Amino acid sequence: QVQLVESGGGLVQAGASLRLSCVASTRTFSNYDMGWFRQPPGKEREFVVAINWSGSSTYYSDSAKGRFTISRDNAKNTVYLQMNSLKPENTAVYYCATKHRSKSTYEYWGQGTQVTVSS
Repeated sequence: QVQLVESGGGLVQAGASLRLSCVASTRTFSNYDMGWFRQPPGKEREFVVAINWSGSSTYYSDSAKGRFTISRDNAKNTVYLQMNSLKPENTAVYYCATKHRSKSTYEYWGQGTQVTVSS
Protein backbone atom coordinates (compact mmCIF):
# COMPACT_ATOMS: atom_id res chain seq x y z
CA GLN A 1 0.00 0.00 0.00
CA VAL A 2 2.92 2.33 0.68
CA GLN A 3 5.65 2.49 -1.92
CA LEU A 4 9.08 3.75 -0.92
CA VAL A 5 11.82 4.93 -3.27
CA GLU A 6 15.34 5.55 -2.01
CA SER A 7 17.97 7.69 -3.72
CA GLY A 8 21.26 9.42 -3.01
CA GLY A 9 23.64 6.50 -2.76
CA GLY A 10 26.94 6.32 -4.58
CA LEU A 11 30.67 5.69 -4.44
CA VAL A 12 32.62 8.02 -2.15
CA GLN A 13 35.95 8.14 -0.37
CA ALA A 14 36.34 7.74 3.36
CA GLY A 15 35.51 10.95 5.19
CA ALA A 16 32.96 12.12 2.63
CA SER A 17 29.28 12.80 3.21
CA LEU A 18 26.10 11.57 1.57
CA ARG A 19 22.45 12.38 2.06
CA LEU A 20 19.98 9.62 1.30
CA SER A 21 16.36 10.37 0.53
CA CYS A 22 13.26 8.22 0.71
CA VAL A 23 9.96 9.30 -0.82
CA ALA A 24 6.73 7.63 0.30
CA SER A 25 3.55 7.31 -1.75
CA THR A 26 1.01 7.53 1.08
CA ARG A 27 -1.22 10.58 1.47
CA THR A 28 -1.04 10.24 5.25
CA PHE A 29 2.71 10.36 5.63
CA SER A 30 2.50 12.13 8.98
CA ASN A 31 0.92 9.00 10.50
CA TYR A 32 3.91 6.81 9.69
CA ASP A 33 7.09 6.04 11.53
CA MET A 34 10.14 5.90 9.25
CA GLY A 35 13.39 4.04 9.54
CA TRP A 36 16.63 3.30 7.76
CA PHE A 37 18.26 -0.12 7.66
CA ARG A 38 21.36 -1.36 5.89
CA GLN A 39 22.75 -4.65 4.67
CA PRO A 40 26.54 -4.87 4.34
CA PRO A 41 28.01 -7.36 1.84
CA GLY A 42 27.53 -10.89 3.10
CA LYS A 43 25.71 -9.72 6.23
CA GLU A 44 22.13 -9.57 7.43
CA ARG A 45 20.07 -6.41 7.38
CA GLU A 46 20.49 -4.23 10.46
CA PHE A 47 18.80 -1.22 11.98
CA VAL A 48 20.45 2.18 11.55
CA VAL A 49 18.13 5.04 12.55
CA ALA A 50 14.44 5.83 12.90
CA ILE A 51 12.12 8.78 13.40
CA ASN A 52 8.57 8.68 14.67
CA TRP A 53 5.45 9.98 12.98
CA SER A 54 5.62 13.46 14.51
CA GLY A 55 9.39 13.88 14.36
CA SER A 56 9.49 14.32 18.12
CA SER A 57 11.51 11.15 18.70
CA THR A 58 14.55 9.73 16.99
CA TYR A 59 16.38 6.48 17.54
CA TYR A 60 19.98 5.73 16.66
CA SER A 61 21.99 2.56 16.64
CA ASP A 62 25.30 2.78 18.46
CA SER A 63 27.19 2.82 15.17
CA ALA A 64 25.13 5.71 13.81
CA LYS A 65 25.36 8.04 16.79
CA GLY A 66 27.46 11.14 16.23
CA ARG A 67 27.82 10.85 12.45
CA PHE A 68 24.36 10.07 11.05
CA THR A 69 21.23 12.21 11.33
CA ILE A 70 17.67 11.31 10.40
CA SER A 71 15.06 13.94 9.56
CA ARG A 72 11.74 14.18 7.76
CA ASP A 73 9.83 16.68 5.67
CA ASN A 74 6.16 15.77 5.81
CA ALA A 75 5.27 18.35 3.16
CA LYS A 76 7.44 16.41 0.72
CA ASN A 77 6.63 12.90 2.01
CA THR A 78 10.35 12.43 2.44
CA VAL A 79 12.70 11.12 5.08
CA TYR A 80 16.43 11.83 4.94
CA LEU A 81 19.56 10.18 6.23
CA GLN A 82 22.52 12.53 6.45
CA MET A 83 25.73 10.54 6.70
CA ASN A 84 28.96 12.35 7.57
CA SER A 85 32.52 11.11 8.01
CA LEU A 86 31.77 7.93 6.12
CA LYS A 87 33.93 4.89 6.72
CA PRO A 88 34.50 1.78 4.60
CA GLU A 89 32.55 -0.21 7.20
CA ASN A 90 29.47 1.82 6.24
CA THR A 91 29.42 0.19 2.81
CA ALA A 92 26.03 -1.44 2.38
CA VAL A 93 22.71 -1.35 0.62
CA TYR A 94 20.59 1.12 2.56
CA TYR A 95 16.86 0.49 2.81
CA CYS A 96 14.04 2.79 3.78
CA ALA A 97 11.19 1.28 5.78
CA THR A 98 7.91 2.49 7.22
CA LYS A 99 5.03 1.43 9.43
CA HIS A 100 1.86 3.04 10.63
CA ARG A 101 2.39 4.51 14.08
CA SER A 102 -0.08 1.99 15.53
CA LYS A 103 1.96 -0.99 14.32
CA SER A 104 4.75 -2.68 16.20
CA THR A 105 6.85 -3.79 13.21
CA TYR A 106 7.82 -2.29 9.87
CA GLU A 107 5.35 -3.03 7.09
CA TYR A 108 6.82 -1.65 3.88
CA TRP A 109 10.29 -1.57 2.41
CA GLY A 110 12.01 0.18 -0.46
CA GLN A 111 14.29 -1.38 -3.06
CA GLY A 112 17.45 0.01 -1.49
CA THR A 113 20.28 2.26 -2.61
CA GLN A 114 23.95 1.26 -2.71
CA VAL A 115 26.48 3.16 -0.62
CA THR A 116 30.12 2.27 -1.22
CA VAL A 117 32.90 3.90 0.79
CA SER A 118 36.45 3.37 -0.43
CA SER A 119 39.66 3.91 1.51
